[in-house]
Amino acid sequence: PLLDKKKIKLDPVRQGEIVVNEVNFVRKCIATDTSQYDLWGKLVCTNFKISFITDDPMPLQKFHYKNLLLGEHDVPLTCIEQIVTVNDTKRKQKVLGPNQKLKFNPTELIIYCKDFRIVRFRFDEAGPESAKKVCLAIAHYSQPTDLQLLFAFEYVGEIYHNPAKKVNGIDPGGGGGGISSASGQQTPLFETYSDWDREIKRTGASEWRVCSVNEGYMISTCLPEYFVVPSSLADQDLKLSNLHDFVVPCVSSPCYALVRMANIKDVLQQRRIDQRICNAITRSHPLRSDVYKSDLDKCLPNIQEIQAAYNKLKQLCVNDPFDDTEEKWLSSLENTRWLEYIRAFLKHSAELVYMMECKHVSVVLQEEEGRDLSCLAASLIQVMLDPYFRTIVGFQSLIQKEWVMAGYQFLDRCNHLKRSDKESPLFLMFLDCVWQLLEQYPAAFEFSEVYLTVLHDSARISLFGTFLFNCPHQRVKESTEFAISKNIQLGDEKGLRFPCVWDWSLQFTSRDRLLFHNPLYVGKSAPGVHNGALRTFKRSKKNYSSTLRGVPPAIKNGIIGEQEFVPRRNSLILKLKPEFLHSAEGQSHSMEQYFRDWFAKPVDLHGVILPHLSGTQIKLWKLCYFRWVPEAQISHGGSITAFHRVSVLADEVDMLNRSLRQYKSNSSLPGHCSELDQSRMYFRANGLNDTSGTPDFLSSSFPFSPVGNLCKRSILGTPLSKFLSGAKIWLSTETLANED
Repeated sequence: PLLDKKKIKLDPVRQGEIVVNEVNFVRKCIATDTSQYDLWGKLVCTNFKISFITDDPMPLQKFHYKNLLLGEHDVPLTCIEQIVTVNDTKRKQKVLGPNQKLKFNPTELIIYCKDFRIVRFRFDEAGPESAKKVCLAIAHYSQPTDLQLLFAFEYVGEIYHNPAKKVNGIDPGGGGGGISSASGQQTPLFETYSDWDREIKRTGASEWRVCSVNEGYMISTCLPEYFVVPSSLADQDLKLSNLHDFVVPCVSSPCYALVRMANIKDVLQQRRIDQRICNAITRSHPLRSDVYKSDLDKCLPNIQEIQAAYNKLKQLCVNDPFDDTEEKWLSSLENTRWLEYIRAFLKHSAELVYMMECKHVSVVLQEEEGRDLSCLAASLIQVMLDPYFRTIVGFQSLIQKEWVMAGYQFLDRCNHLKRSDKESPLFLMFLDCVWQLLEQYPAAFEFSEVYLTVLHDSARISLFGTFLFNCPHQRVKESTEFAISKNIQLGDEKGLRFPCVWDWSLQFTSRDRLLFHNPLYVGKSAPGVHNGALRTFKRSKKNYSSTLRGVPPAIKNGIIGEQEFVPRRNSLILKLKPEFLHSAEGQSHSMEQYFRDWFAKPVDLHGVILPHLSGTQIKLWKLCYFRWVPEAQISHGGSITAFHRVSVLADEVDMLNRSLRQYKSNSSLPGHCSELDQSRMYFRANGLNDTSGTPDFLSSSFPFSPVGNLCKRSILGTPLSKFLSGAKIWLSTETLANED
């Protein structure tokens, strides 16, 4: 049905937002066993989000982490997983698709979100037709049929037509926001020649160069316009040999290189490309070392297996995890295989770090398309190898380089259009893997788990162009078509410029962004820091055995294999050099010895870090997956309590340092007070020797609150109870459609 559109006055943050339908006298359910905490208000559907507007105070909630783009009860349309309507009287329920009809007037609406939230509304006092229309509107606008119907296009179109209307005064897509490091660095977007050139200079890879052969995407739509290649590889070679379609260099240094390469069906052509690429990589190596190839399709789970594990994890975390399933919950978690796959990626990445760091060989990551598993593996390897990528700016530049510009298919894998059979949570798995490393080596990372969680959420907000497209070329193509249809003059710009997710000022205040910073982080310039001072980072041979079991000598699982080495001789017959014809047992022993020696030493926080992989070391990321589950919350508990105390201590140290500087400089008292008011910590000391306790609003879900996002148990008296209280929490469209 055609839905009435009404322009409303919105904050400048959300220009282009349109209300498409709304209904009054709606009840938002807060608790499962009582209605006394329910809120009354208006349910609104816009082309960006669904909003529940109420004057009632939120019960039982002591803290709210405010997103400047979203209200307390808002859900972005691209975050909606499934929409279920229920009629109590007729005992009917239906999963709504984008163009489906609704034959009954709903008395209840349940919205399942991709971030594991479940939001429930009742229409007992609302007009039945109005309730039906708003349900249909939500279904229609949350499942668009075309990429250009996503809100980012409407927003940017409004900005281009009204240049004075900017997001918080910042041009869309400027990329100048980002979080600055202590040196004032900004996140490079790798859209220009200069960004890639600076990265080469940063890594000291003098034998590599920036290639501009793909400017205007004239050769390949899969690659960015600029990328890095060995200096010995001429642009003409790239044009003639079709190498450009299969190779994405990731990182290079004076001692090794990491390259991603797609496989092709033509075996003879694959061998020629292998040989040509490996020869070029070898010539760029100061030792002319051979190249090690890792076939990720053979070593790691595929995207379908990862999606299946994620679906099981989602069911487990949402389906009353601490009620009926409590006794078997851990075994159920193991059966999801999610943590098993986390361990597999960490393990294989650590093995490749060994090849690069210890053997000083370059590594080629191969997979069928070269834009899925290789994104994750290449990023993890660089996080382990390079401390720069463990800073906020560095980590953002890594994602920009290895995911956004390398053509990770965010549109399909995140399923923004709700119609892709290629959905798979690889980006979430990467963030989970990084969280595992952060949990094991907290002082090695500048960012916190709150930052990682918010980054995951930001991939579900359709305002940002960062995680909206399958590749840079698609952004240019689709936005150019949109600009032409809307009579937008682009000038010299290559497509529309969308807001960048790295400009965190669009979502959070400067005060709230302090939670992104890890108070345990030991910066490189910090004086007098000894790695062994913290018990967490000290490894000894005594406790090594359990760690060693996490890296078994699985020769067939990608640790090393004779067939994996490609000689530098220019021949289609791939023979091995004699010095690499070692026995499997000898190679396994060498790798085990490397890990044994590494874990026996104190950790260099600014060097290589390797993961612990034993069963107890790989954990469930509770903040990300349990933050909306009230039963899982620990009041005044969880890791946030340690975060709070460390922040207060760090703030006291900063206060002492500022006081010392003030004393030495003999500045005036007003200046002294002004400097002492500055802090880089979210939690601050009230004064030196602060003895204040834990704030009352802290819980294990901080800074998020599960209140208002609760609907897990059955709806009594309706057939829906057999689904909501059973295993099939995420309902299938086919199952419920058949019951209509």
